[in-house]
Amino acid sequence: MRMNKTVYADRRARFMEEIGTDGVAIFTAAPERSRSADTHYPYRPSSDVLYLSGFEEPETVLVFAPGHDDGSFIMFVRPRDPEREVWDGVRAGCDNAKAMFGADEAHPIDMLDETLPRYLEGRHTLHYTLGNDDRFDQKIAGWMNKLRYRRGSPPAAPRLMADAREILHEMRVRKSAPELEMMRIAARISSEAHVIAMRTARPGLHEYEIQAAMEHHFRRNGADFPAYTSIVGTGENATVLHYVTNRDKLNGDDVLLIDAGCEYDFYAADITRSFPVSGQFTSAARDAYQAVLTAQKAAIQDVAVGVRYNELQERTVRRLTQALIDLGALKGGLDESIETEAYKAFYPHRVGHWLGMDVHDVGSYYDAAGEWRELEPGMVVTVEPGLYFPIDADVPEGLRGLGIRIEDDIVVTAEGRENLTASCPKEIADIEEIIGTLH
Repeated sequence: MRMNKTVYADRRARFMEEIGTDGVAIFTAAPERSRSADTHYPYRPSSDVLYLSGFEEPETVLVFAPGHDDGSFIMFVRPRDPEREVWDGVRAGCDNAKAMFGADEAHPIDMLDETLPRYLEGRHTLHYTLGNDDRFDQKIAGWMNKLRYRRGSPPAAPRLMADAREILHEMRVRKSAPELEMMRIAARISSEAHVIAMRTARPGLHEYEIQAAMEHHFRRNGADFPAYTSIVGTGENATVLHYVTNRDKLNGDDVLLIDAGCEYDFYAADITRSFPVSGQFTSAARDAYQAVLTAQKAAIQDVAVGVRYNELQERTVRRLTQALIDLGALKGGLDESIETEAYKAFYPHRVGHWLGMDVHDVGSYYDAAGEWRELEPGMVVTVEPGLYFPIDADVPEGLRGLGIRIEDDIVVTAEGRENLTASCPKEIADIEEIIGTLH
């Protein structure tokens, strides 16, 4: 937990103000996942639990019960256990859940069934997200039934259930100054790693060697994890949007597409760069790259307060469709190619997504009226147009087996925008200078 404790306290206060004194909310930590036999995947805590508490341990439940006699913020955590701590590391325990993480009350997680129902009792609305954890859903159902059908006592279960994400994820979609600072650090480290990739790549190396060089830089600079599985695709592998095998050998004629970013204090960066392994774009690859770059730079300039989210996509589709016509990949006219969605054969995804604690971050893309929402200060979006030409596509030969995507992380500001990843080179001359001097 690198952020100041007051940041978490402020978030909890704002959240509890939204649910009110007649509400109660429950958030559960992600479970540990077995990888094989008695080994586990590296544990990554639940973003919602992290956002509200900074607490990183598994087997954790947060309860918000404004005005309760025990206090408004209650944690259920693993108790201290010297024997288990020899194997798995020190636990915070109940005392530190209060002293270090701001809980008004803390209980051992094995007292959950015995203790948690009392925080539901008499509340009007339970804010909880069904469907994430079947076993915990069953616990909720059991507690609710006991409170509904108590002999000799009136029903005391919450009468309504609401999805806890509706309030919390709307909070998370706008980033505060401390959050943006973490994202700037993640963006800087990730940008440096992409430059390392450009300087490392050369014919004969494998995709995984480039991945290793980047992720080494992530970790040695304090990043907790890659923010997502790194995509390192050479040649036609770059036409597979989520290619993560990363085993093939680089060839001198290839364009290498790398989509990789780190996570710093649980905030993500998400960068894509595409560059020639040889250090020089071929003529066809240069034309395609410049078309994507021009569309990407224009889309970044589109990011501004009041612009509806779908406008970024619609404008980008128009630019890329015209580029596909100019490159000889589409034969029809501009409006016809857009109306028939012919462009989707070469540009099948959207221009971006929210970015934050999750690389595809939470928050609705629609407003309360069901319309595409307008961009507001503090929102962070990726801008990542791309063109992908399968090896067997009916396009000019120089385009076949070529995939190009360029992605930056953009903060919406009152004045316009801030490009968090602006230091990562993407101009053709800059890329060719970096790579060309090493060959």
